[in-house]
Amino acid sequence: MPFLLIALLEATLLSAQTQPQPTAQPAERNTPALSLSDLSSSLEVLVNRVRPAVVQIFSTGYAAAEENDTTTTSLLTKQHSTGSGVIVAEDGYIITNAHVVRGARLIQVRLPSQRRDQLAARLLEAKLVGMDREIDIAVIRIEKTGLPHLPLGDSERLRQGELVMAFGNPLGLEGSVSMGIVSSTGRQLHPDDLMAYIQTDAPINPGNSGGPLIDSHGRVVGINTFILTQSGGSEGLGFAVPSNLVNRVYTQIRKEGHVHRGRIGVYAQTITPAIATGLGLAQDTGVILSDVEPEGPADKAGAKVADIVLTLNGKIMRTAPQLEMEIFRTPMGQKMTLAVLRGSDHLSIEVPVEESEDDPQRFADMVNPEDNLVPRLGILGIGIDKKLAALLPDLRNAYGVVVAAGSATDPASGTGLKPGDVIYSVNGSPVSTVAALKGKINEFKPGQEVIMQIERSGRLMYVTLDLE
Repeated sequence: MPFLLIALLEATLLSAQTQPQPTAQPAERNTPALSLSDLSSSLEVLVNRVRPAVVQIFSTGYAAAEENDTTTTSLLTKQHSTGSGVIVAEDGYIITNAHVVRGARLIQVRLPSQRRDQLAARLLEAKLVGMDREIDIAVIRIEKTGLPHLPLGDSERLRQGELVMAFGNPLGLEGSVSMGIVSSTGRQLHPDDLMAYIQTDAPINPGNSGGPLIDSHGRVVGINTFILTQSGGSEGLGFAVPSNLVNRVYTQIRKEGHVHRGRIGVYAQTITPAIATGLGLAQDTGVILSDVEPEGPADKAGAKVADIVLTLNGKIMRTAPQLEMEIFRTPMGQKMTLAVLRGSDHLSIEVPVEESEDDPQRFADMVNPEDNLVPRLGILGIGIDKKLAALLPDLRNAYGVVVAAGSATDPASGTGLKPGDVIYSVNGSPVSTVAALKGKINEFKPGQEVIMQIERSGRLMYVTLDLE
């Protein structure tokens, strides 16, 4: 806890003890003053209540190699990672960060050591229930019941300056806790970022990822995700995914195994003073529609480019990420009401929410080089079965091989294949498994004409291969 914060608390408590009580309110004379030891005892009780639900996670597998802080490539590399998680249901459901278990072939969980039993001393195998790579949230489960668990709080009730605690296993130090305040309730790292994080100065370090950010009532208000640092250590710039968004992802994954992401066919931007001045807008804050997809839900409902969104379902819209998150939270098929300003006219537009297309990179989490590599194509593929077909309901055919990722050791050369492509045939011969695809490709000698029929973004096309 920062020295300045301790000093301020001591000064406040001392003032409460020494300042005379007003004589006009005799009923308050007998109210005992809060002491620093009372505060310490309250924090100790809170920590003891929270720690049993915080776990350590170990994962081994293959994941997309990071190209920079914001972009991932389609190349897979072997990775080992450790992190934290929080038990949110007594029957073993655990929330953590997607990057902690991404591409994992083996996930193991260690329960807190204060559980003085054999269960805490050994690693329990966990299975991945589902993940949302964009939000960076994953749900895993261990086969155990009667577990201590924590409730997900309402992150929209958080206020700047509120005391919070970060739990986890930083640098492998099991069961650590740090305390600080909420520095910001909706921090965007860049103006056009869709994600708005809770920023805290509670010390967070590598290994804290996936651990809970806890409010003074013991509720999970965020999942600790990353830090910004120049030294490599904690500099008081920690960021957590808000619990309301976490709850939305968790609920969908637990129910269906994946996340539905809503869309209404608009691209929104936060209004800046420069935009307001240049476009002659009546206000220099809020959200403006910079694009409306032709024949999309919003277009059909009457939305126009340059409309200023004032409210969504009665809630004031201040930033574009706020609008995007509200759309994401809305169930598929439900209508939302946009109150917009168009010139001097106030309009109300009802727009249905429809499901957006899935991220083709999600298939990288289902494969590994040992089983799914097609060396001559430099790809990792996965054959379409009933489970995979359910994720791809609009395919032209019920068979084929999905391109899940590129190979880090056998990069494709001249194939033109991309993650999400579905390979249907090679020189007219249908292929439905990775083994069949490898066998067919291996029949060709370098220089022979090889033509594959694929489906990409709903279109059939032919791809010419340049095999080595």
